[in-house]
Amino acid sequence: MERLGWDYVDVIMITGDAYIDHPAFGTAIISRVLEHAGFRVAVVPQPNWRDDLRDFKKLGKPRLFFGVNSGSMDSMVNHYTATKRLRSNDAYTPGGLAGQRPDYAVTVYSNILKQLFPDTPVVLGGIEASLRRFSHYDYWSDSYKKSIMIDSKADMLVYGMGEKAIVAVAQALHEGKTIAEMTEIPQTAYVAKSLSQCAKQPVELYSYEDCLHDKILDAKNFRVIEEQSNLCKPEKIAQRFGNEYVIVNEPYPTMSTEELDAVYALPYSRLPHSRYAKKPPIPAYDMIKDSVTIHRGCFGACSFCTISAHQGKFIASRSEESIIAELEKIAQSPHFKGHITDLGAPSANMYGMHGRDQRLCEKCKRPSCLFPQKCKNLNDSHIRLTRLYERVERIPGIKHITIGSGVRYDLLSGAEGEREYLSQLVRKHVSGRLKVAPEHTEDSVLKLMRKPSFALFEQFKKQFDEINQKYGLRQQIIPYFISSHPGCKAQDMGKLEQRLRSLRVMPEQVQDFTPTPMTLSTTMFYTGVNPYTLEPVFSAKTKDEKDKQKSFFFWYKKNGMDTKHRGNTRFDKGKPVAKSFGNKKRNKYNG
Repeated sequence: MERLGWDYVDVIMITGDAYIDHPAFGTAIISRVLEHAGFRVAVVPQPNWRDDLRDFKKLGKPRLFFGVNSGSMDSMVNHYTATKRLRSNDAYTPGGLAGQRPDYAVTVYSNILKQLFPDTPVVLGGIEASLRRFSHYDYWSDSYKKSIMIDSKADMLVYGMGEKAIVAVAQALHEGKTIAEMTEIPQTAYVAKSLSQCAKQPVELYSYEDCLHDKILDAKNFRVIEEQSNLCKPEKIAQRFGNEYVIVNEPYPTMSTEELDAVYALPYSRLPHSRYAKKPPIPAYDMIKDSVTIHRGCFGACSFCTISAHQGKFIASRSEESIIAELEKIAQSPHFKGHITDLGAPSANMYGMHGRDQRLCEKCKRPSCLFPQKCKNLNDSHIRLTRLYERVERIPGIKHITIGSGVRYDLLSGAEGEREYLSQLVRKHVSGRLKVAPEHTEDSVLKLMRKPSFALFEQFKKQFDEINQKYGLRQQIIPYFISSHPGCKAQDMGKLEQRLRSLRVMPEQVQDFTPTPMTLSTTMFYTGVNPYTLEPVFSAKTKDEKDKQKSFFFWYKKNGMDTKHRGNTRFDKGKPVAKSFGNKKRNKYNG
């Protein structure tokens, strides 16, 4: 602040992550966007909440507001495994040190700020706040919780990818408006005494109290929330909590290419803050420092995933020129070794995709453009993405590009430019292992997951193997699987074991289903019904049930086979592969 000549700041950001000024991290993006809009921004990373609270007071009171987030992950996902065991490391902290943020970090931080600075607005954001904006089941406490707006005592919440909303909030406060006057800013949520504050009557959900006594009403609420989030022009939604309402305004339209380019053109240093210079490396930074995000959003709508709920169903893609400019900057960095580790997003191969006839998209309520079958209106061409890869290869200083994000093989199947894309991907951009996510083998379970038939995976593996054989490569597919998903019973896992045996698939690490707020899978787990049909759905909940389901993946150990190889999965005579990052790797886009 002294170097900048500042005697005050407009916004103070409080975050549960170490601060890294890189566009893969939400705090960096929001801070740079606010800075670009003319506001003075300071960041307090990982404040100590257990002492005299000096970290929260060190910069005094901001002129406009405190911004609060838990970091790139929900703090409870960050802290605990699917079996609720405490994790021993935190990838978003120097040295992977655990315990540098509290459980339910957003609520803890916000309550501290309201205690210390009761008259200063607190605005929530990030994945934890975004997905807890309505009443929700919390797996870790095994309880049904109120909106985070109620428990945190915050003044406002920005959900989703909030660049436009956070600038609008800052500008309104700068103009002298109070929170009570800021009721119509898109993509925000606030608490009101009555619905009369809304310019337009919102869609009203069943109240928290009603859902607390009847789980089926929570299932019905989920369907309304998801259907609204999948519309091109959704409406605002309200839910009552006692004598007050949480009102969630409709989101901004999907960002245009020009708007997204502007966000990624901001002057990020792409480095951890200098305060960490003498501390151990930050694992999450090491993983993504030489990667580039090429688009946002996901129209896959997997039942267990939060990406579409947070980033949106519709794809916002950067221009080739914007991506090339970022890569050229990386290539000129003195620390760059020549390897781009990812040109990715939630799914590696949705770049530039949209509906051919936008009028049909405006009428559509489908959560997924791929399930139960690929939408005929979807422009699924991979030609533009293939061309992008070719351009990137020609950038001086870049020796190798690998695709670290997962590939949607069901999107690739039958797509325009499929052969060219797959051939280029396998020949040039796989670092020995390609990640895909069949998740299960049985159609009854896959249907509840909103995943395609396992036959598509087998078809994809055949194509992958043929390309490897043709070019003399020895690469592997790393398939991800989930155990104990709602609808999966022991007999389904028995059938899965037989399929894996026949393919000689040997999983070493599988993901036990973890219920997280605002997903279809979690709603089925908690309510015991499918929200779209209200038909009963079984879920394995006891430790014995979960352990039994998980054991079916390890069929090769039952036979006394040599299992000293290390890695995520191997096939046939494949060589051992490097050990995976486990659940943390799968959650790299969680927020």
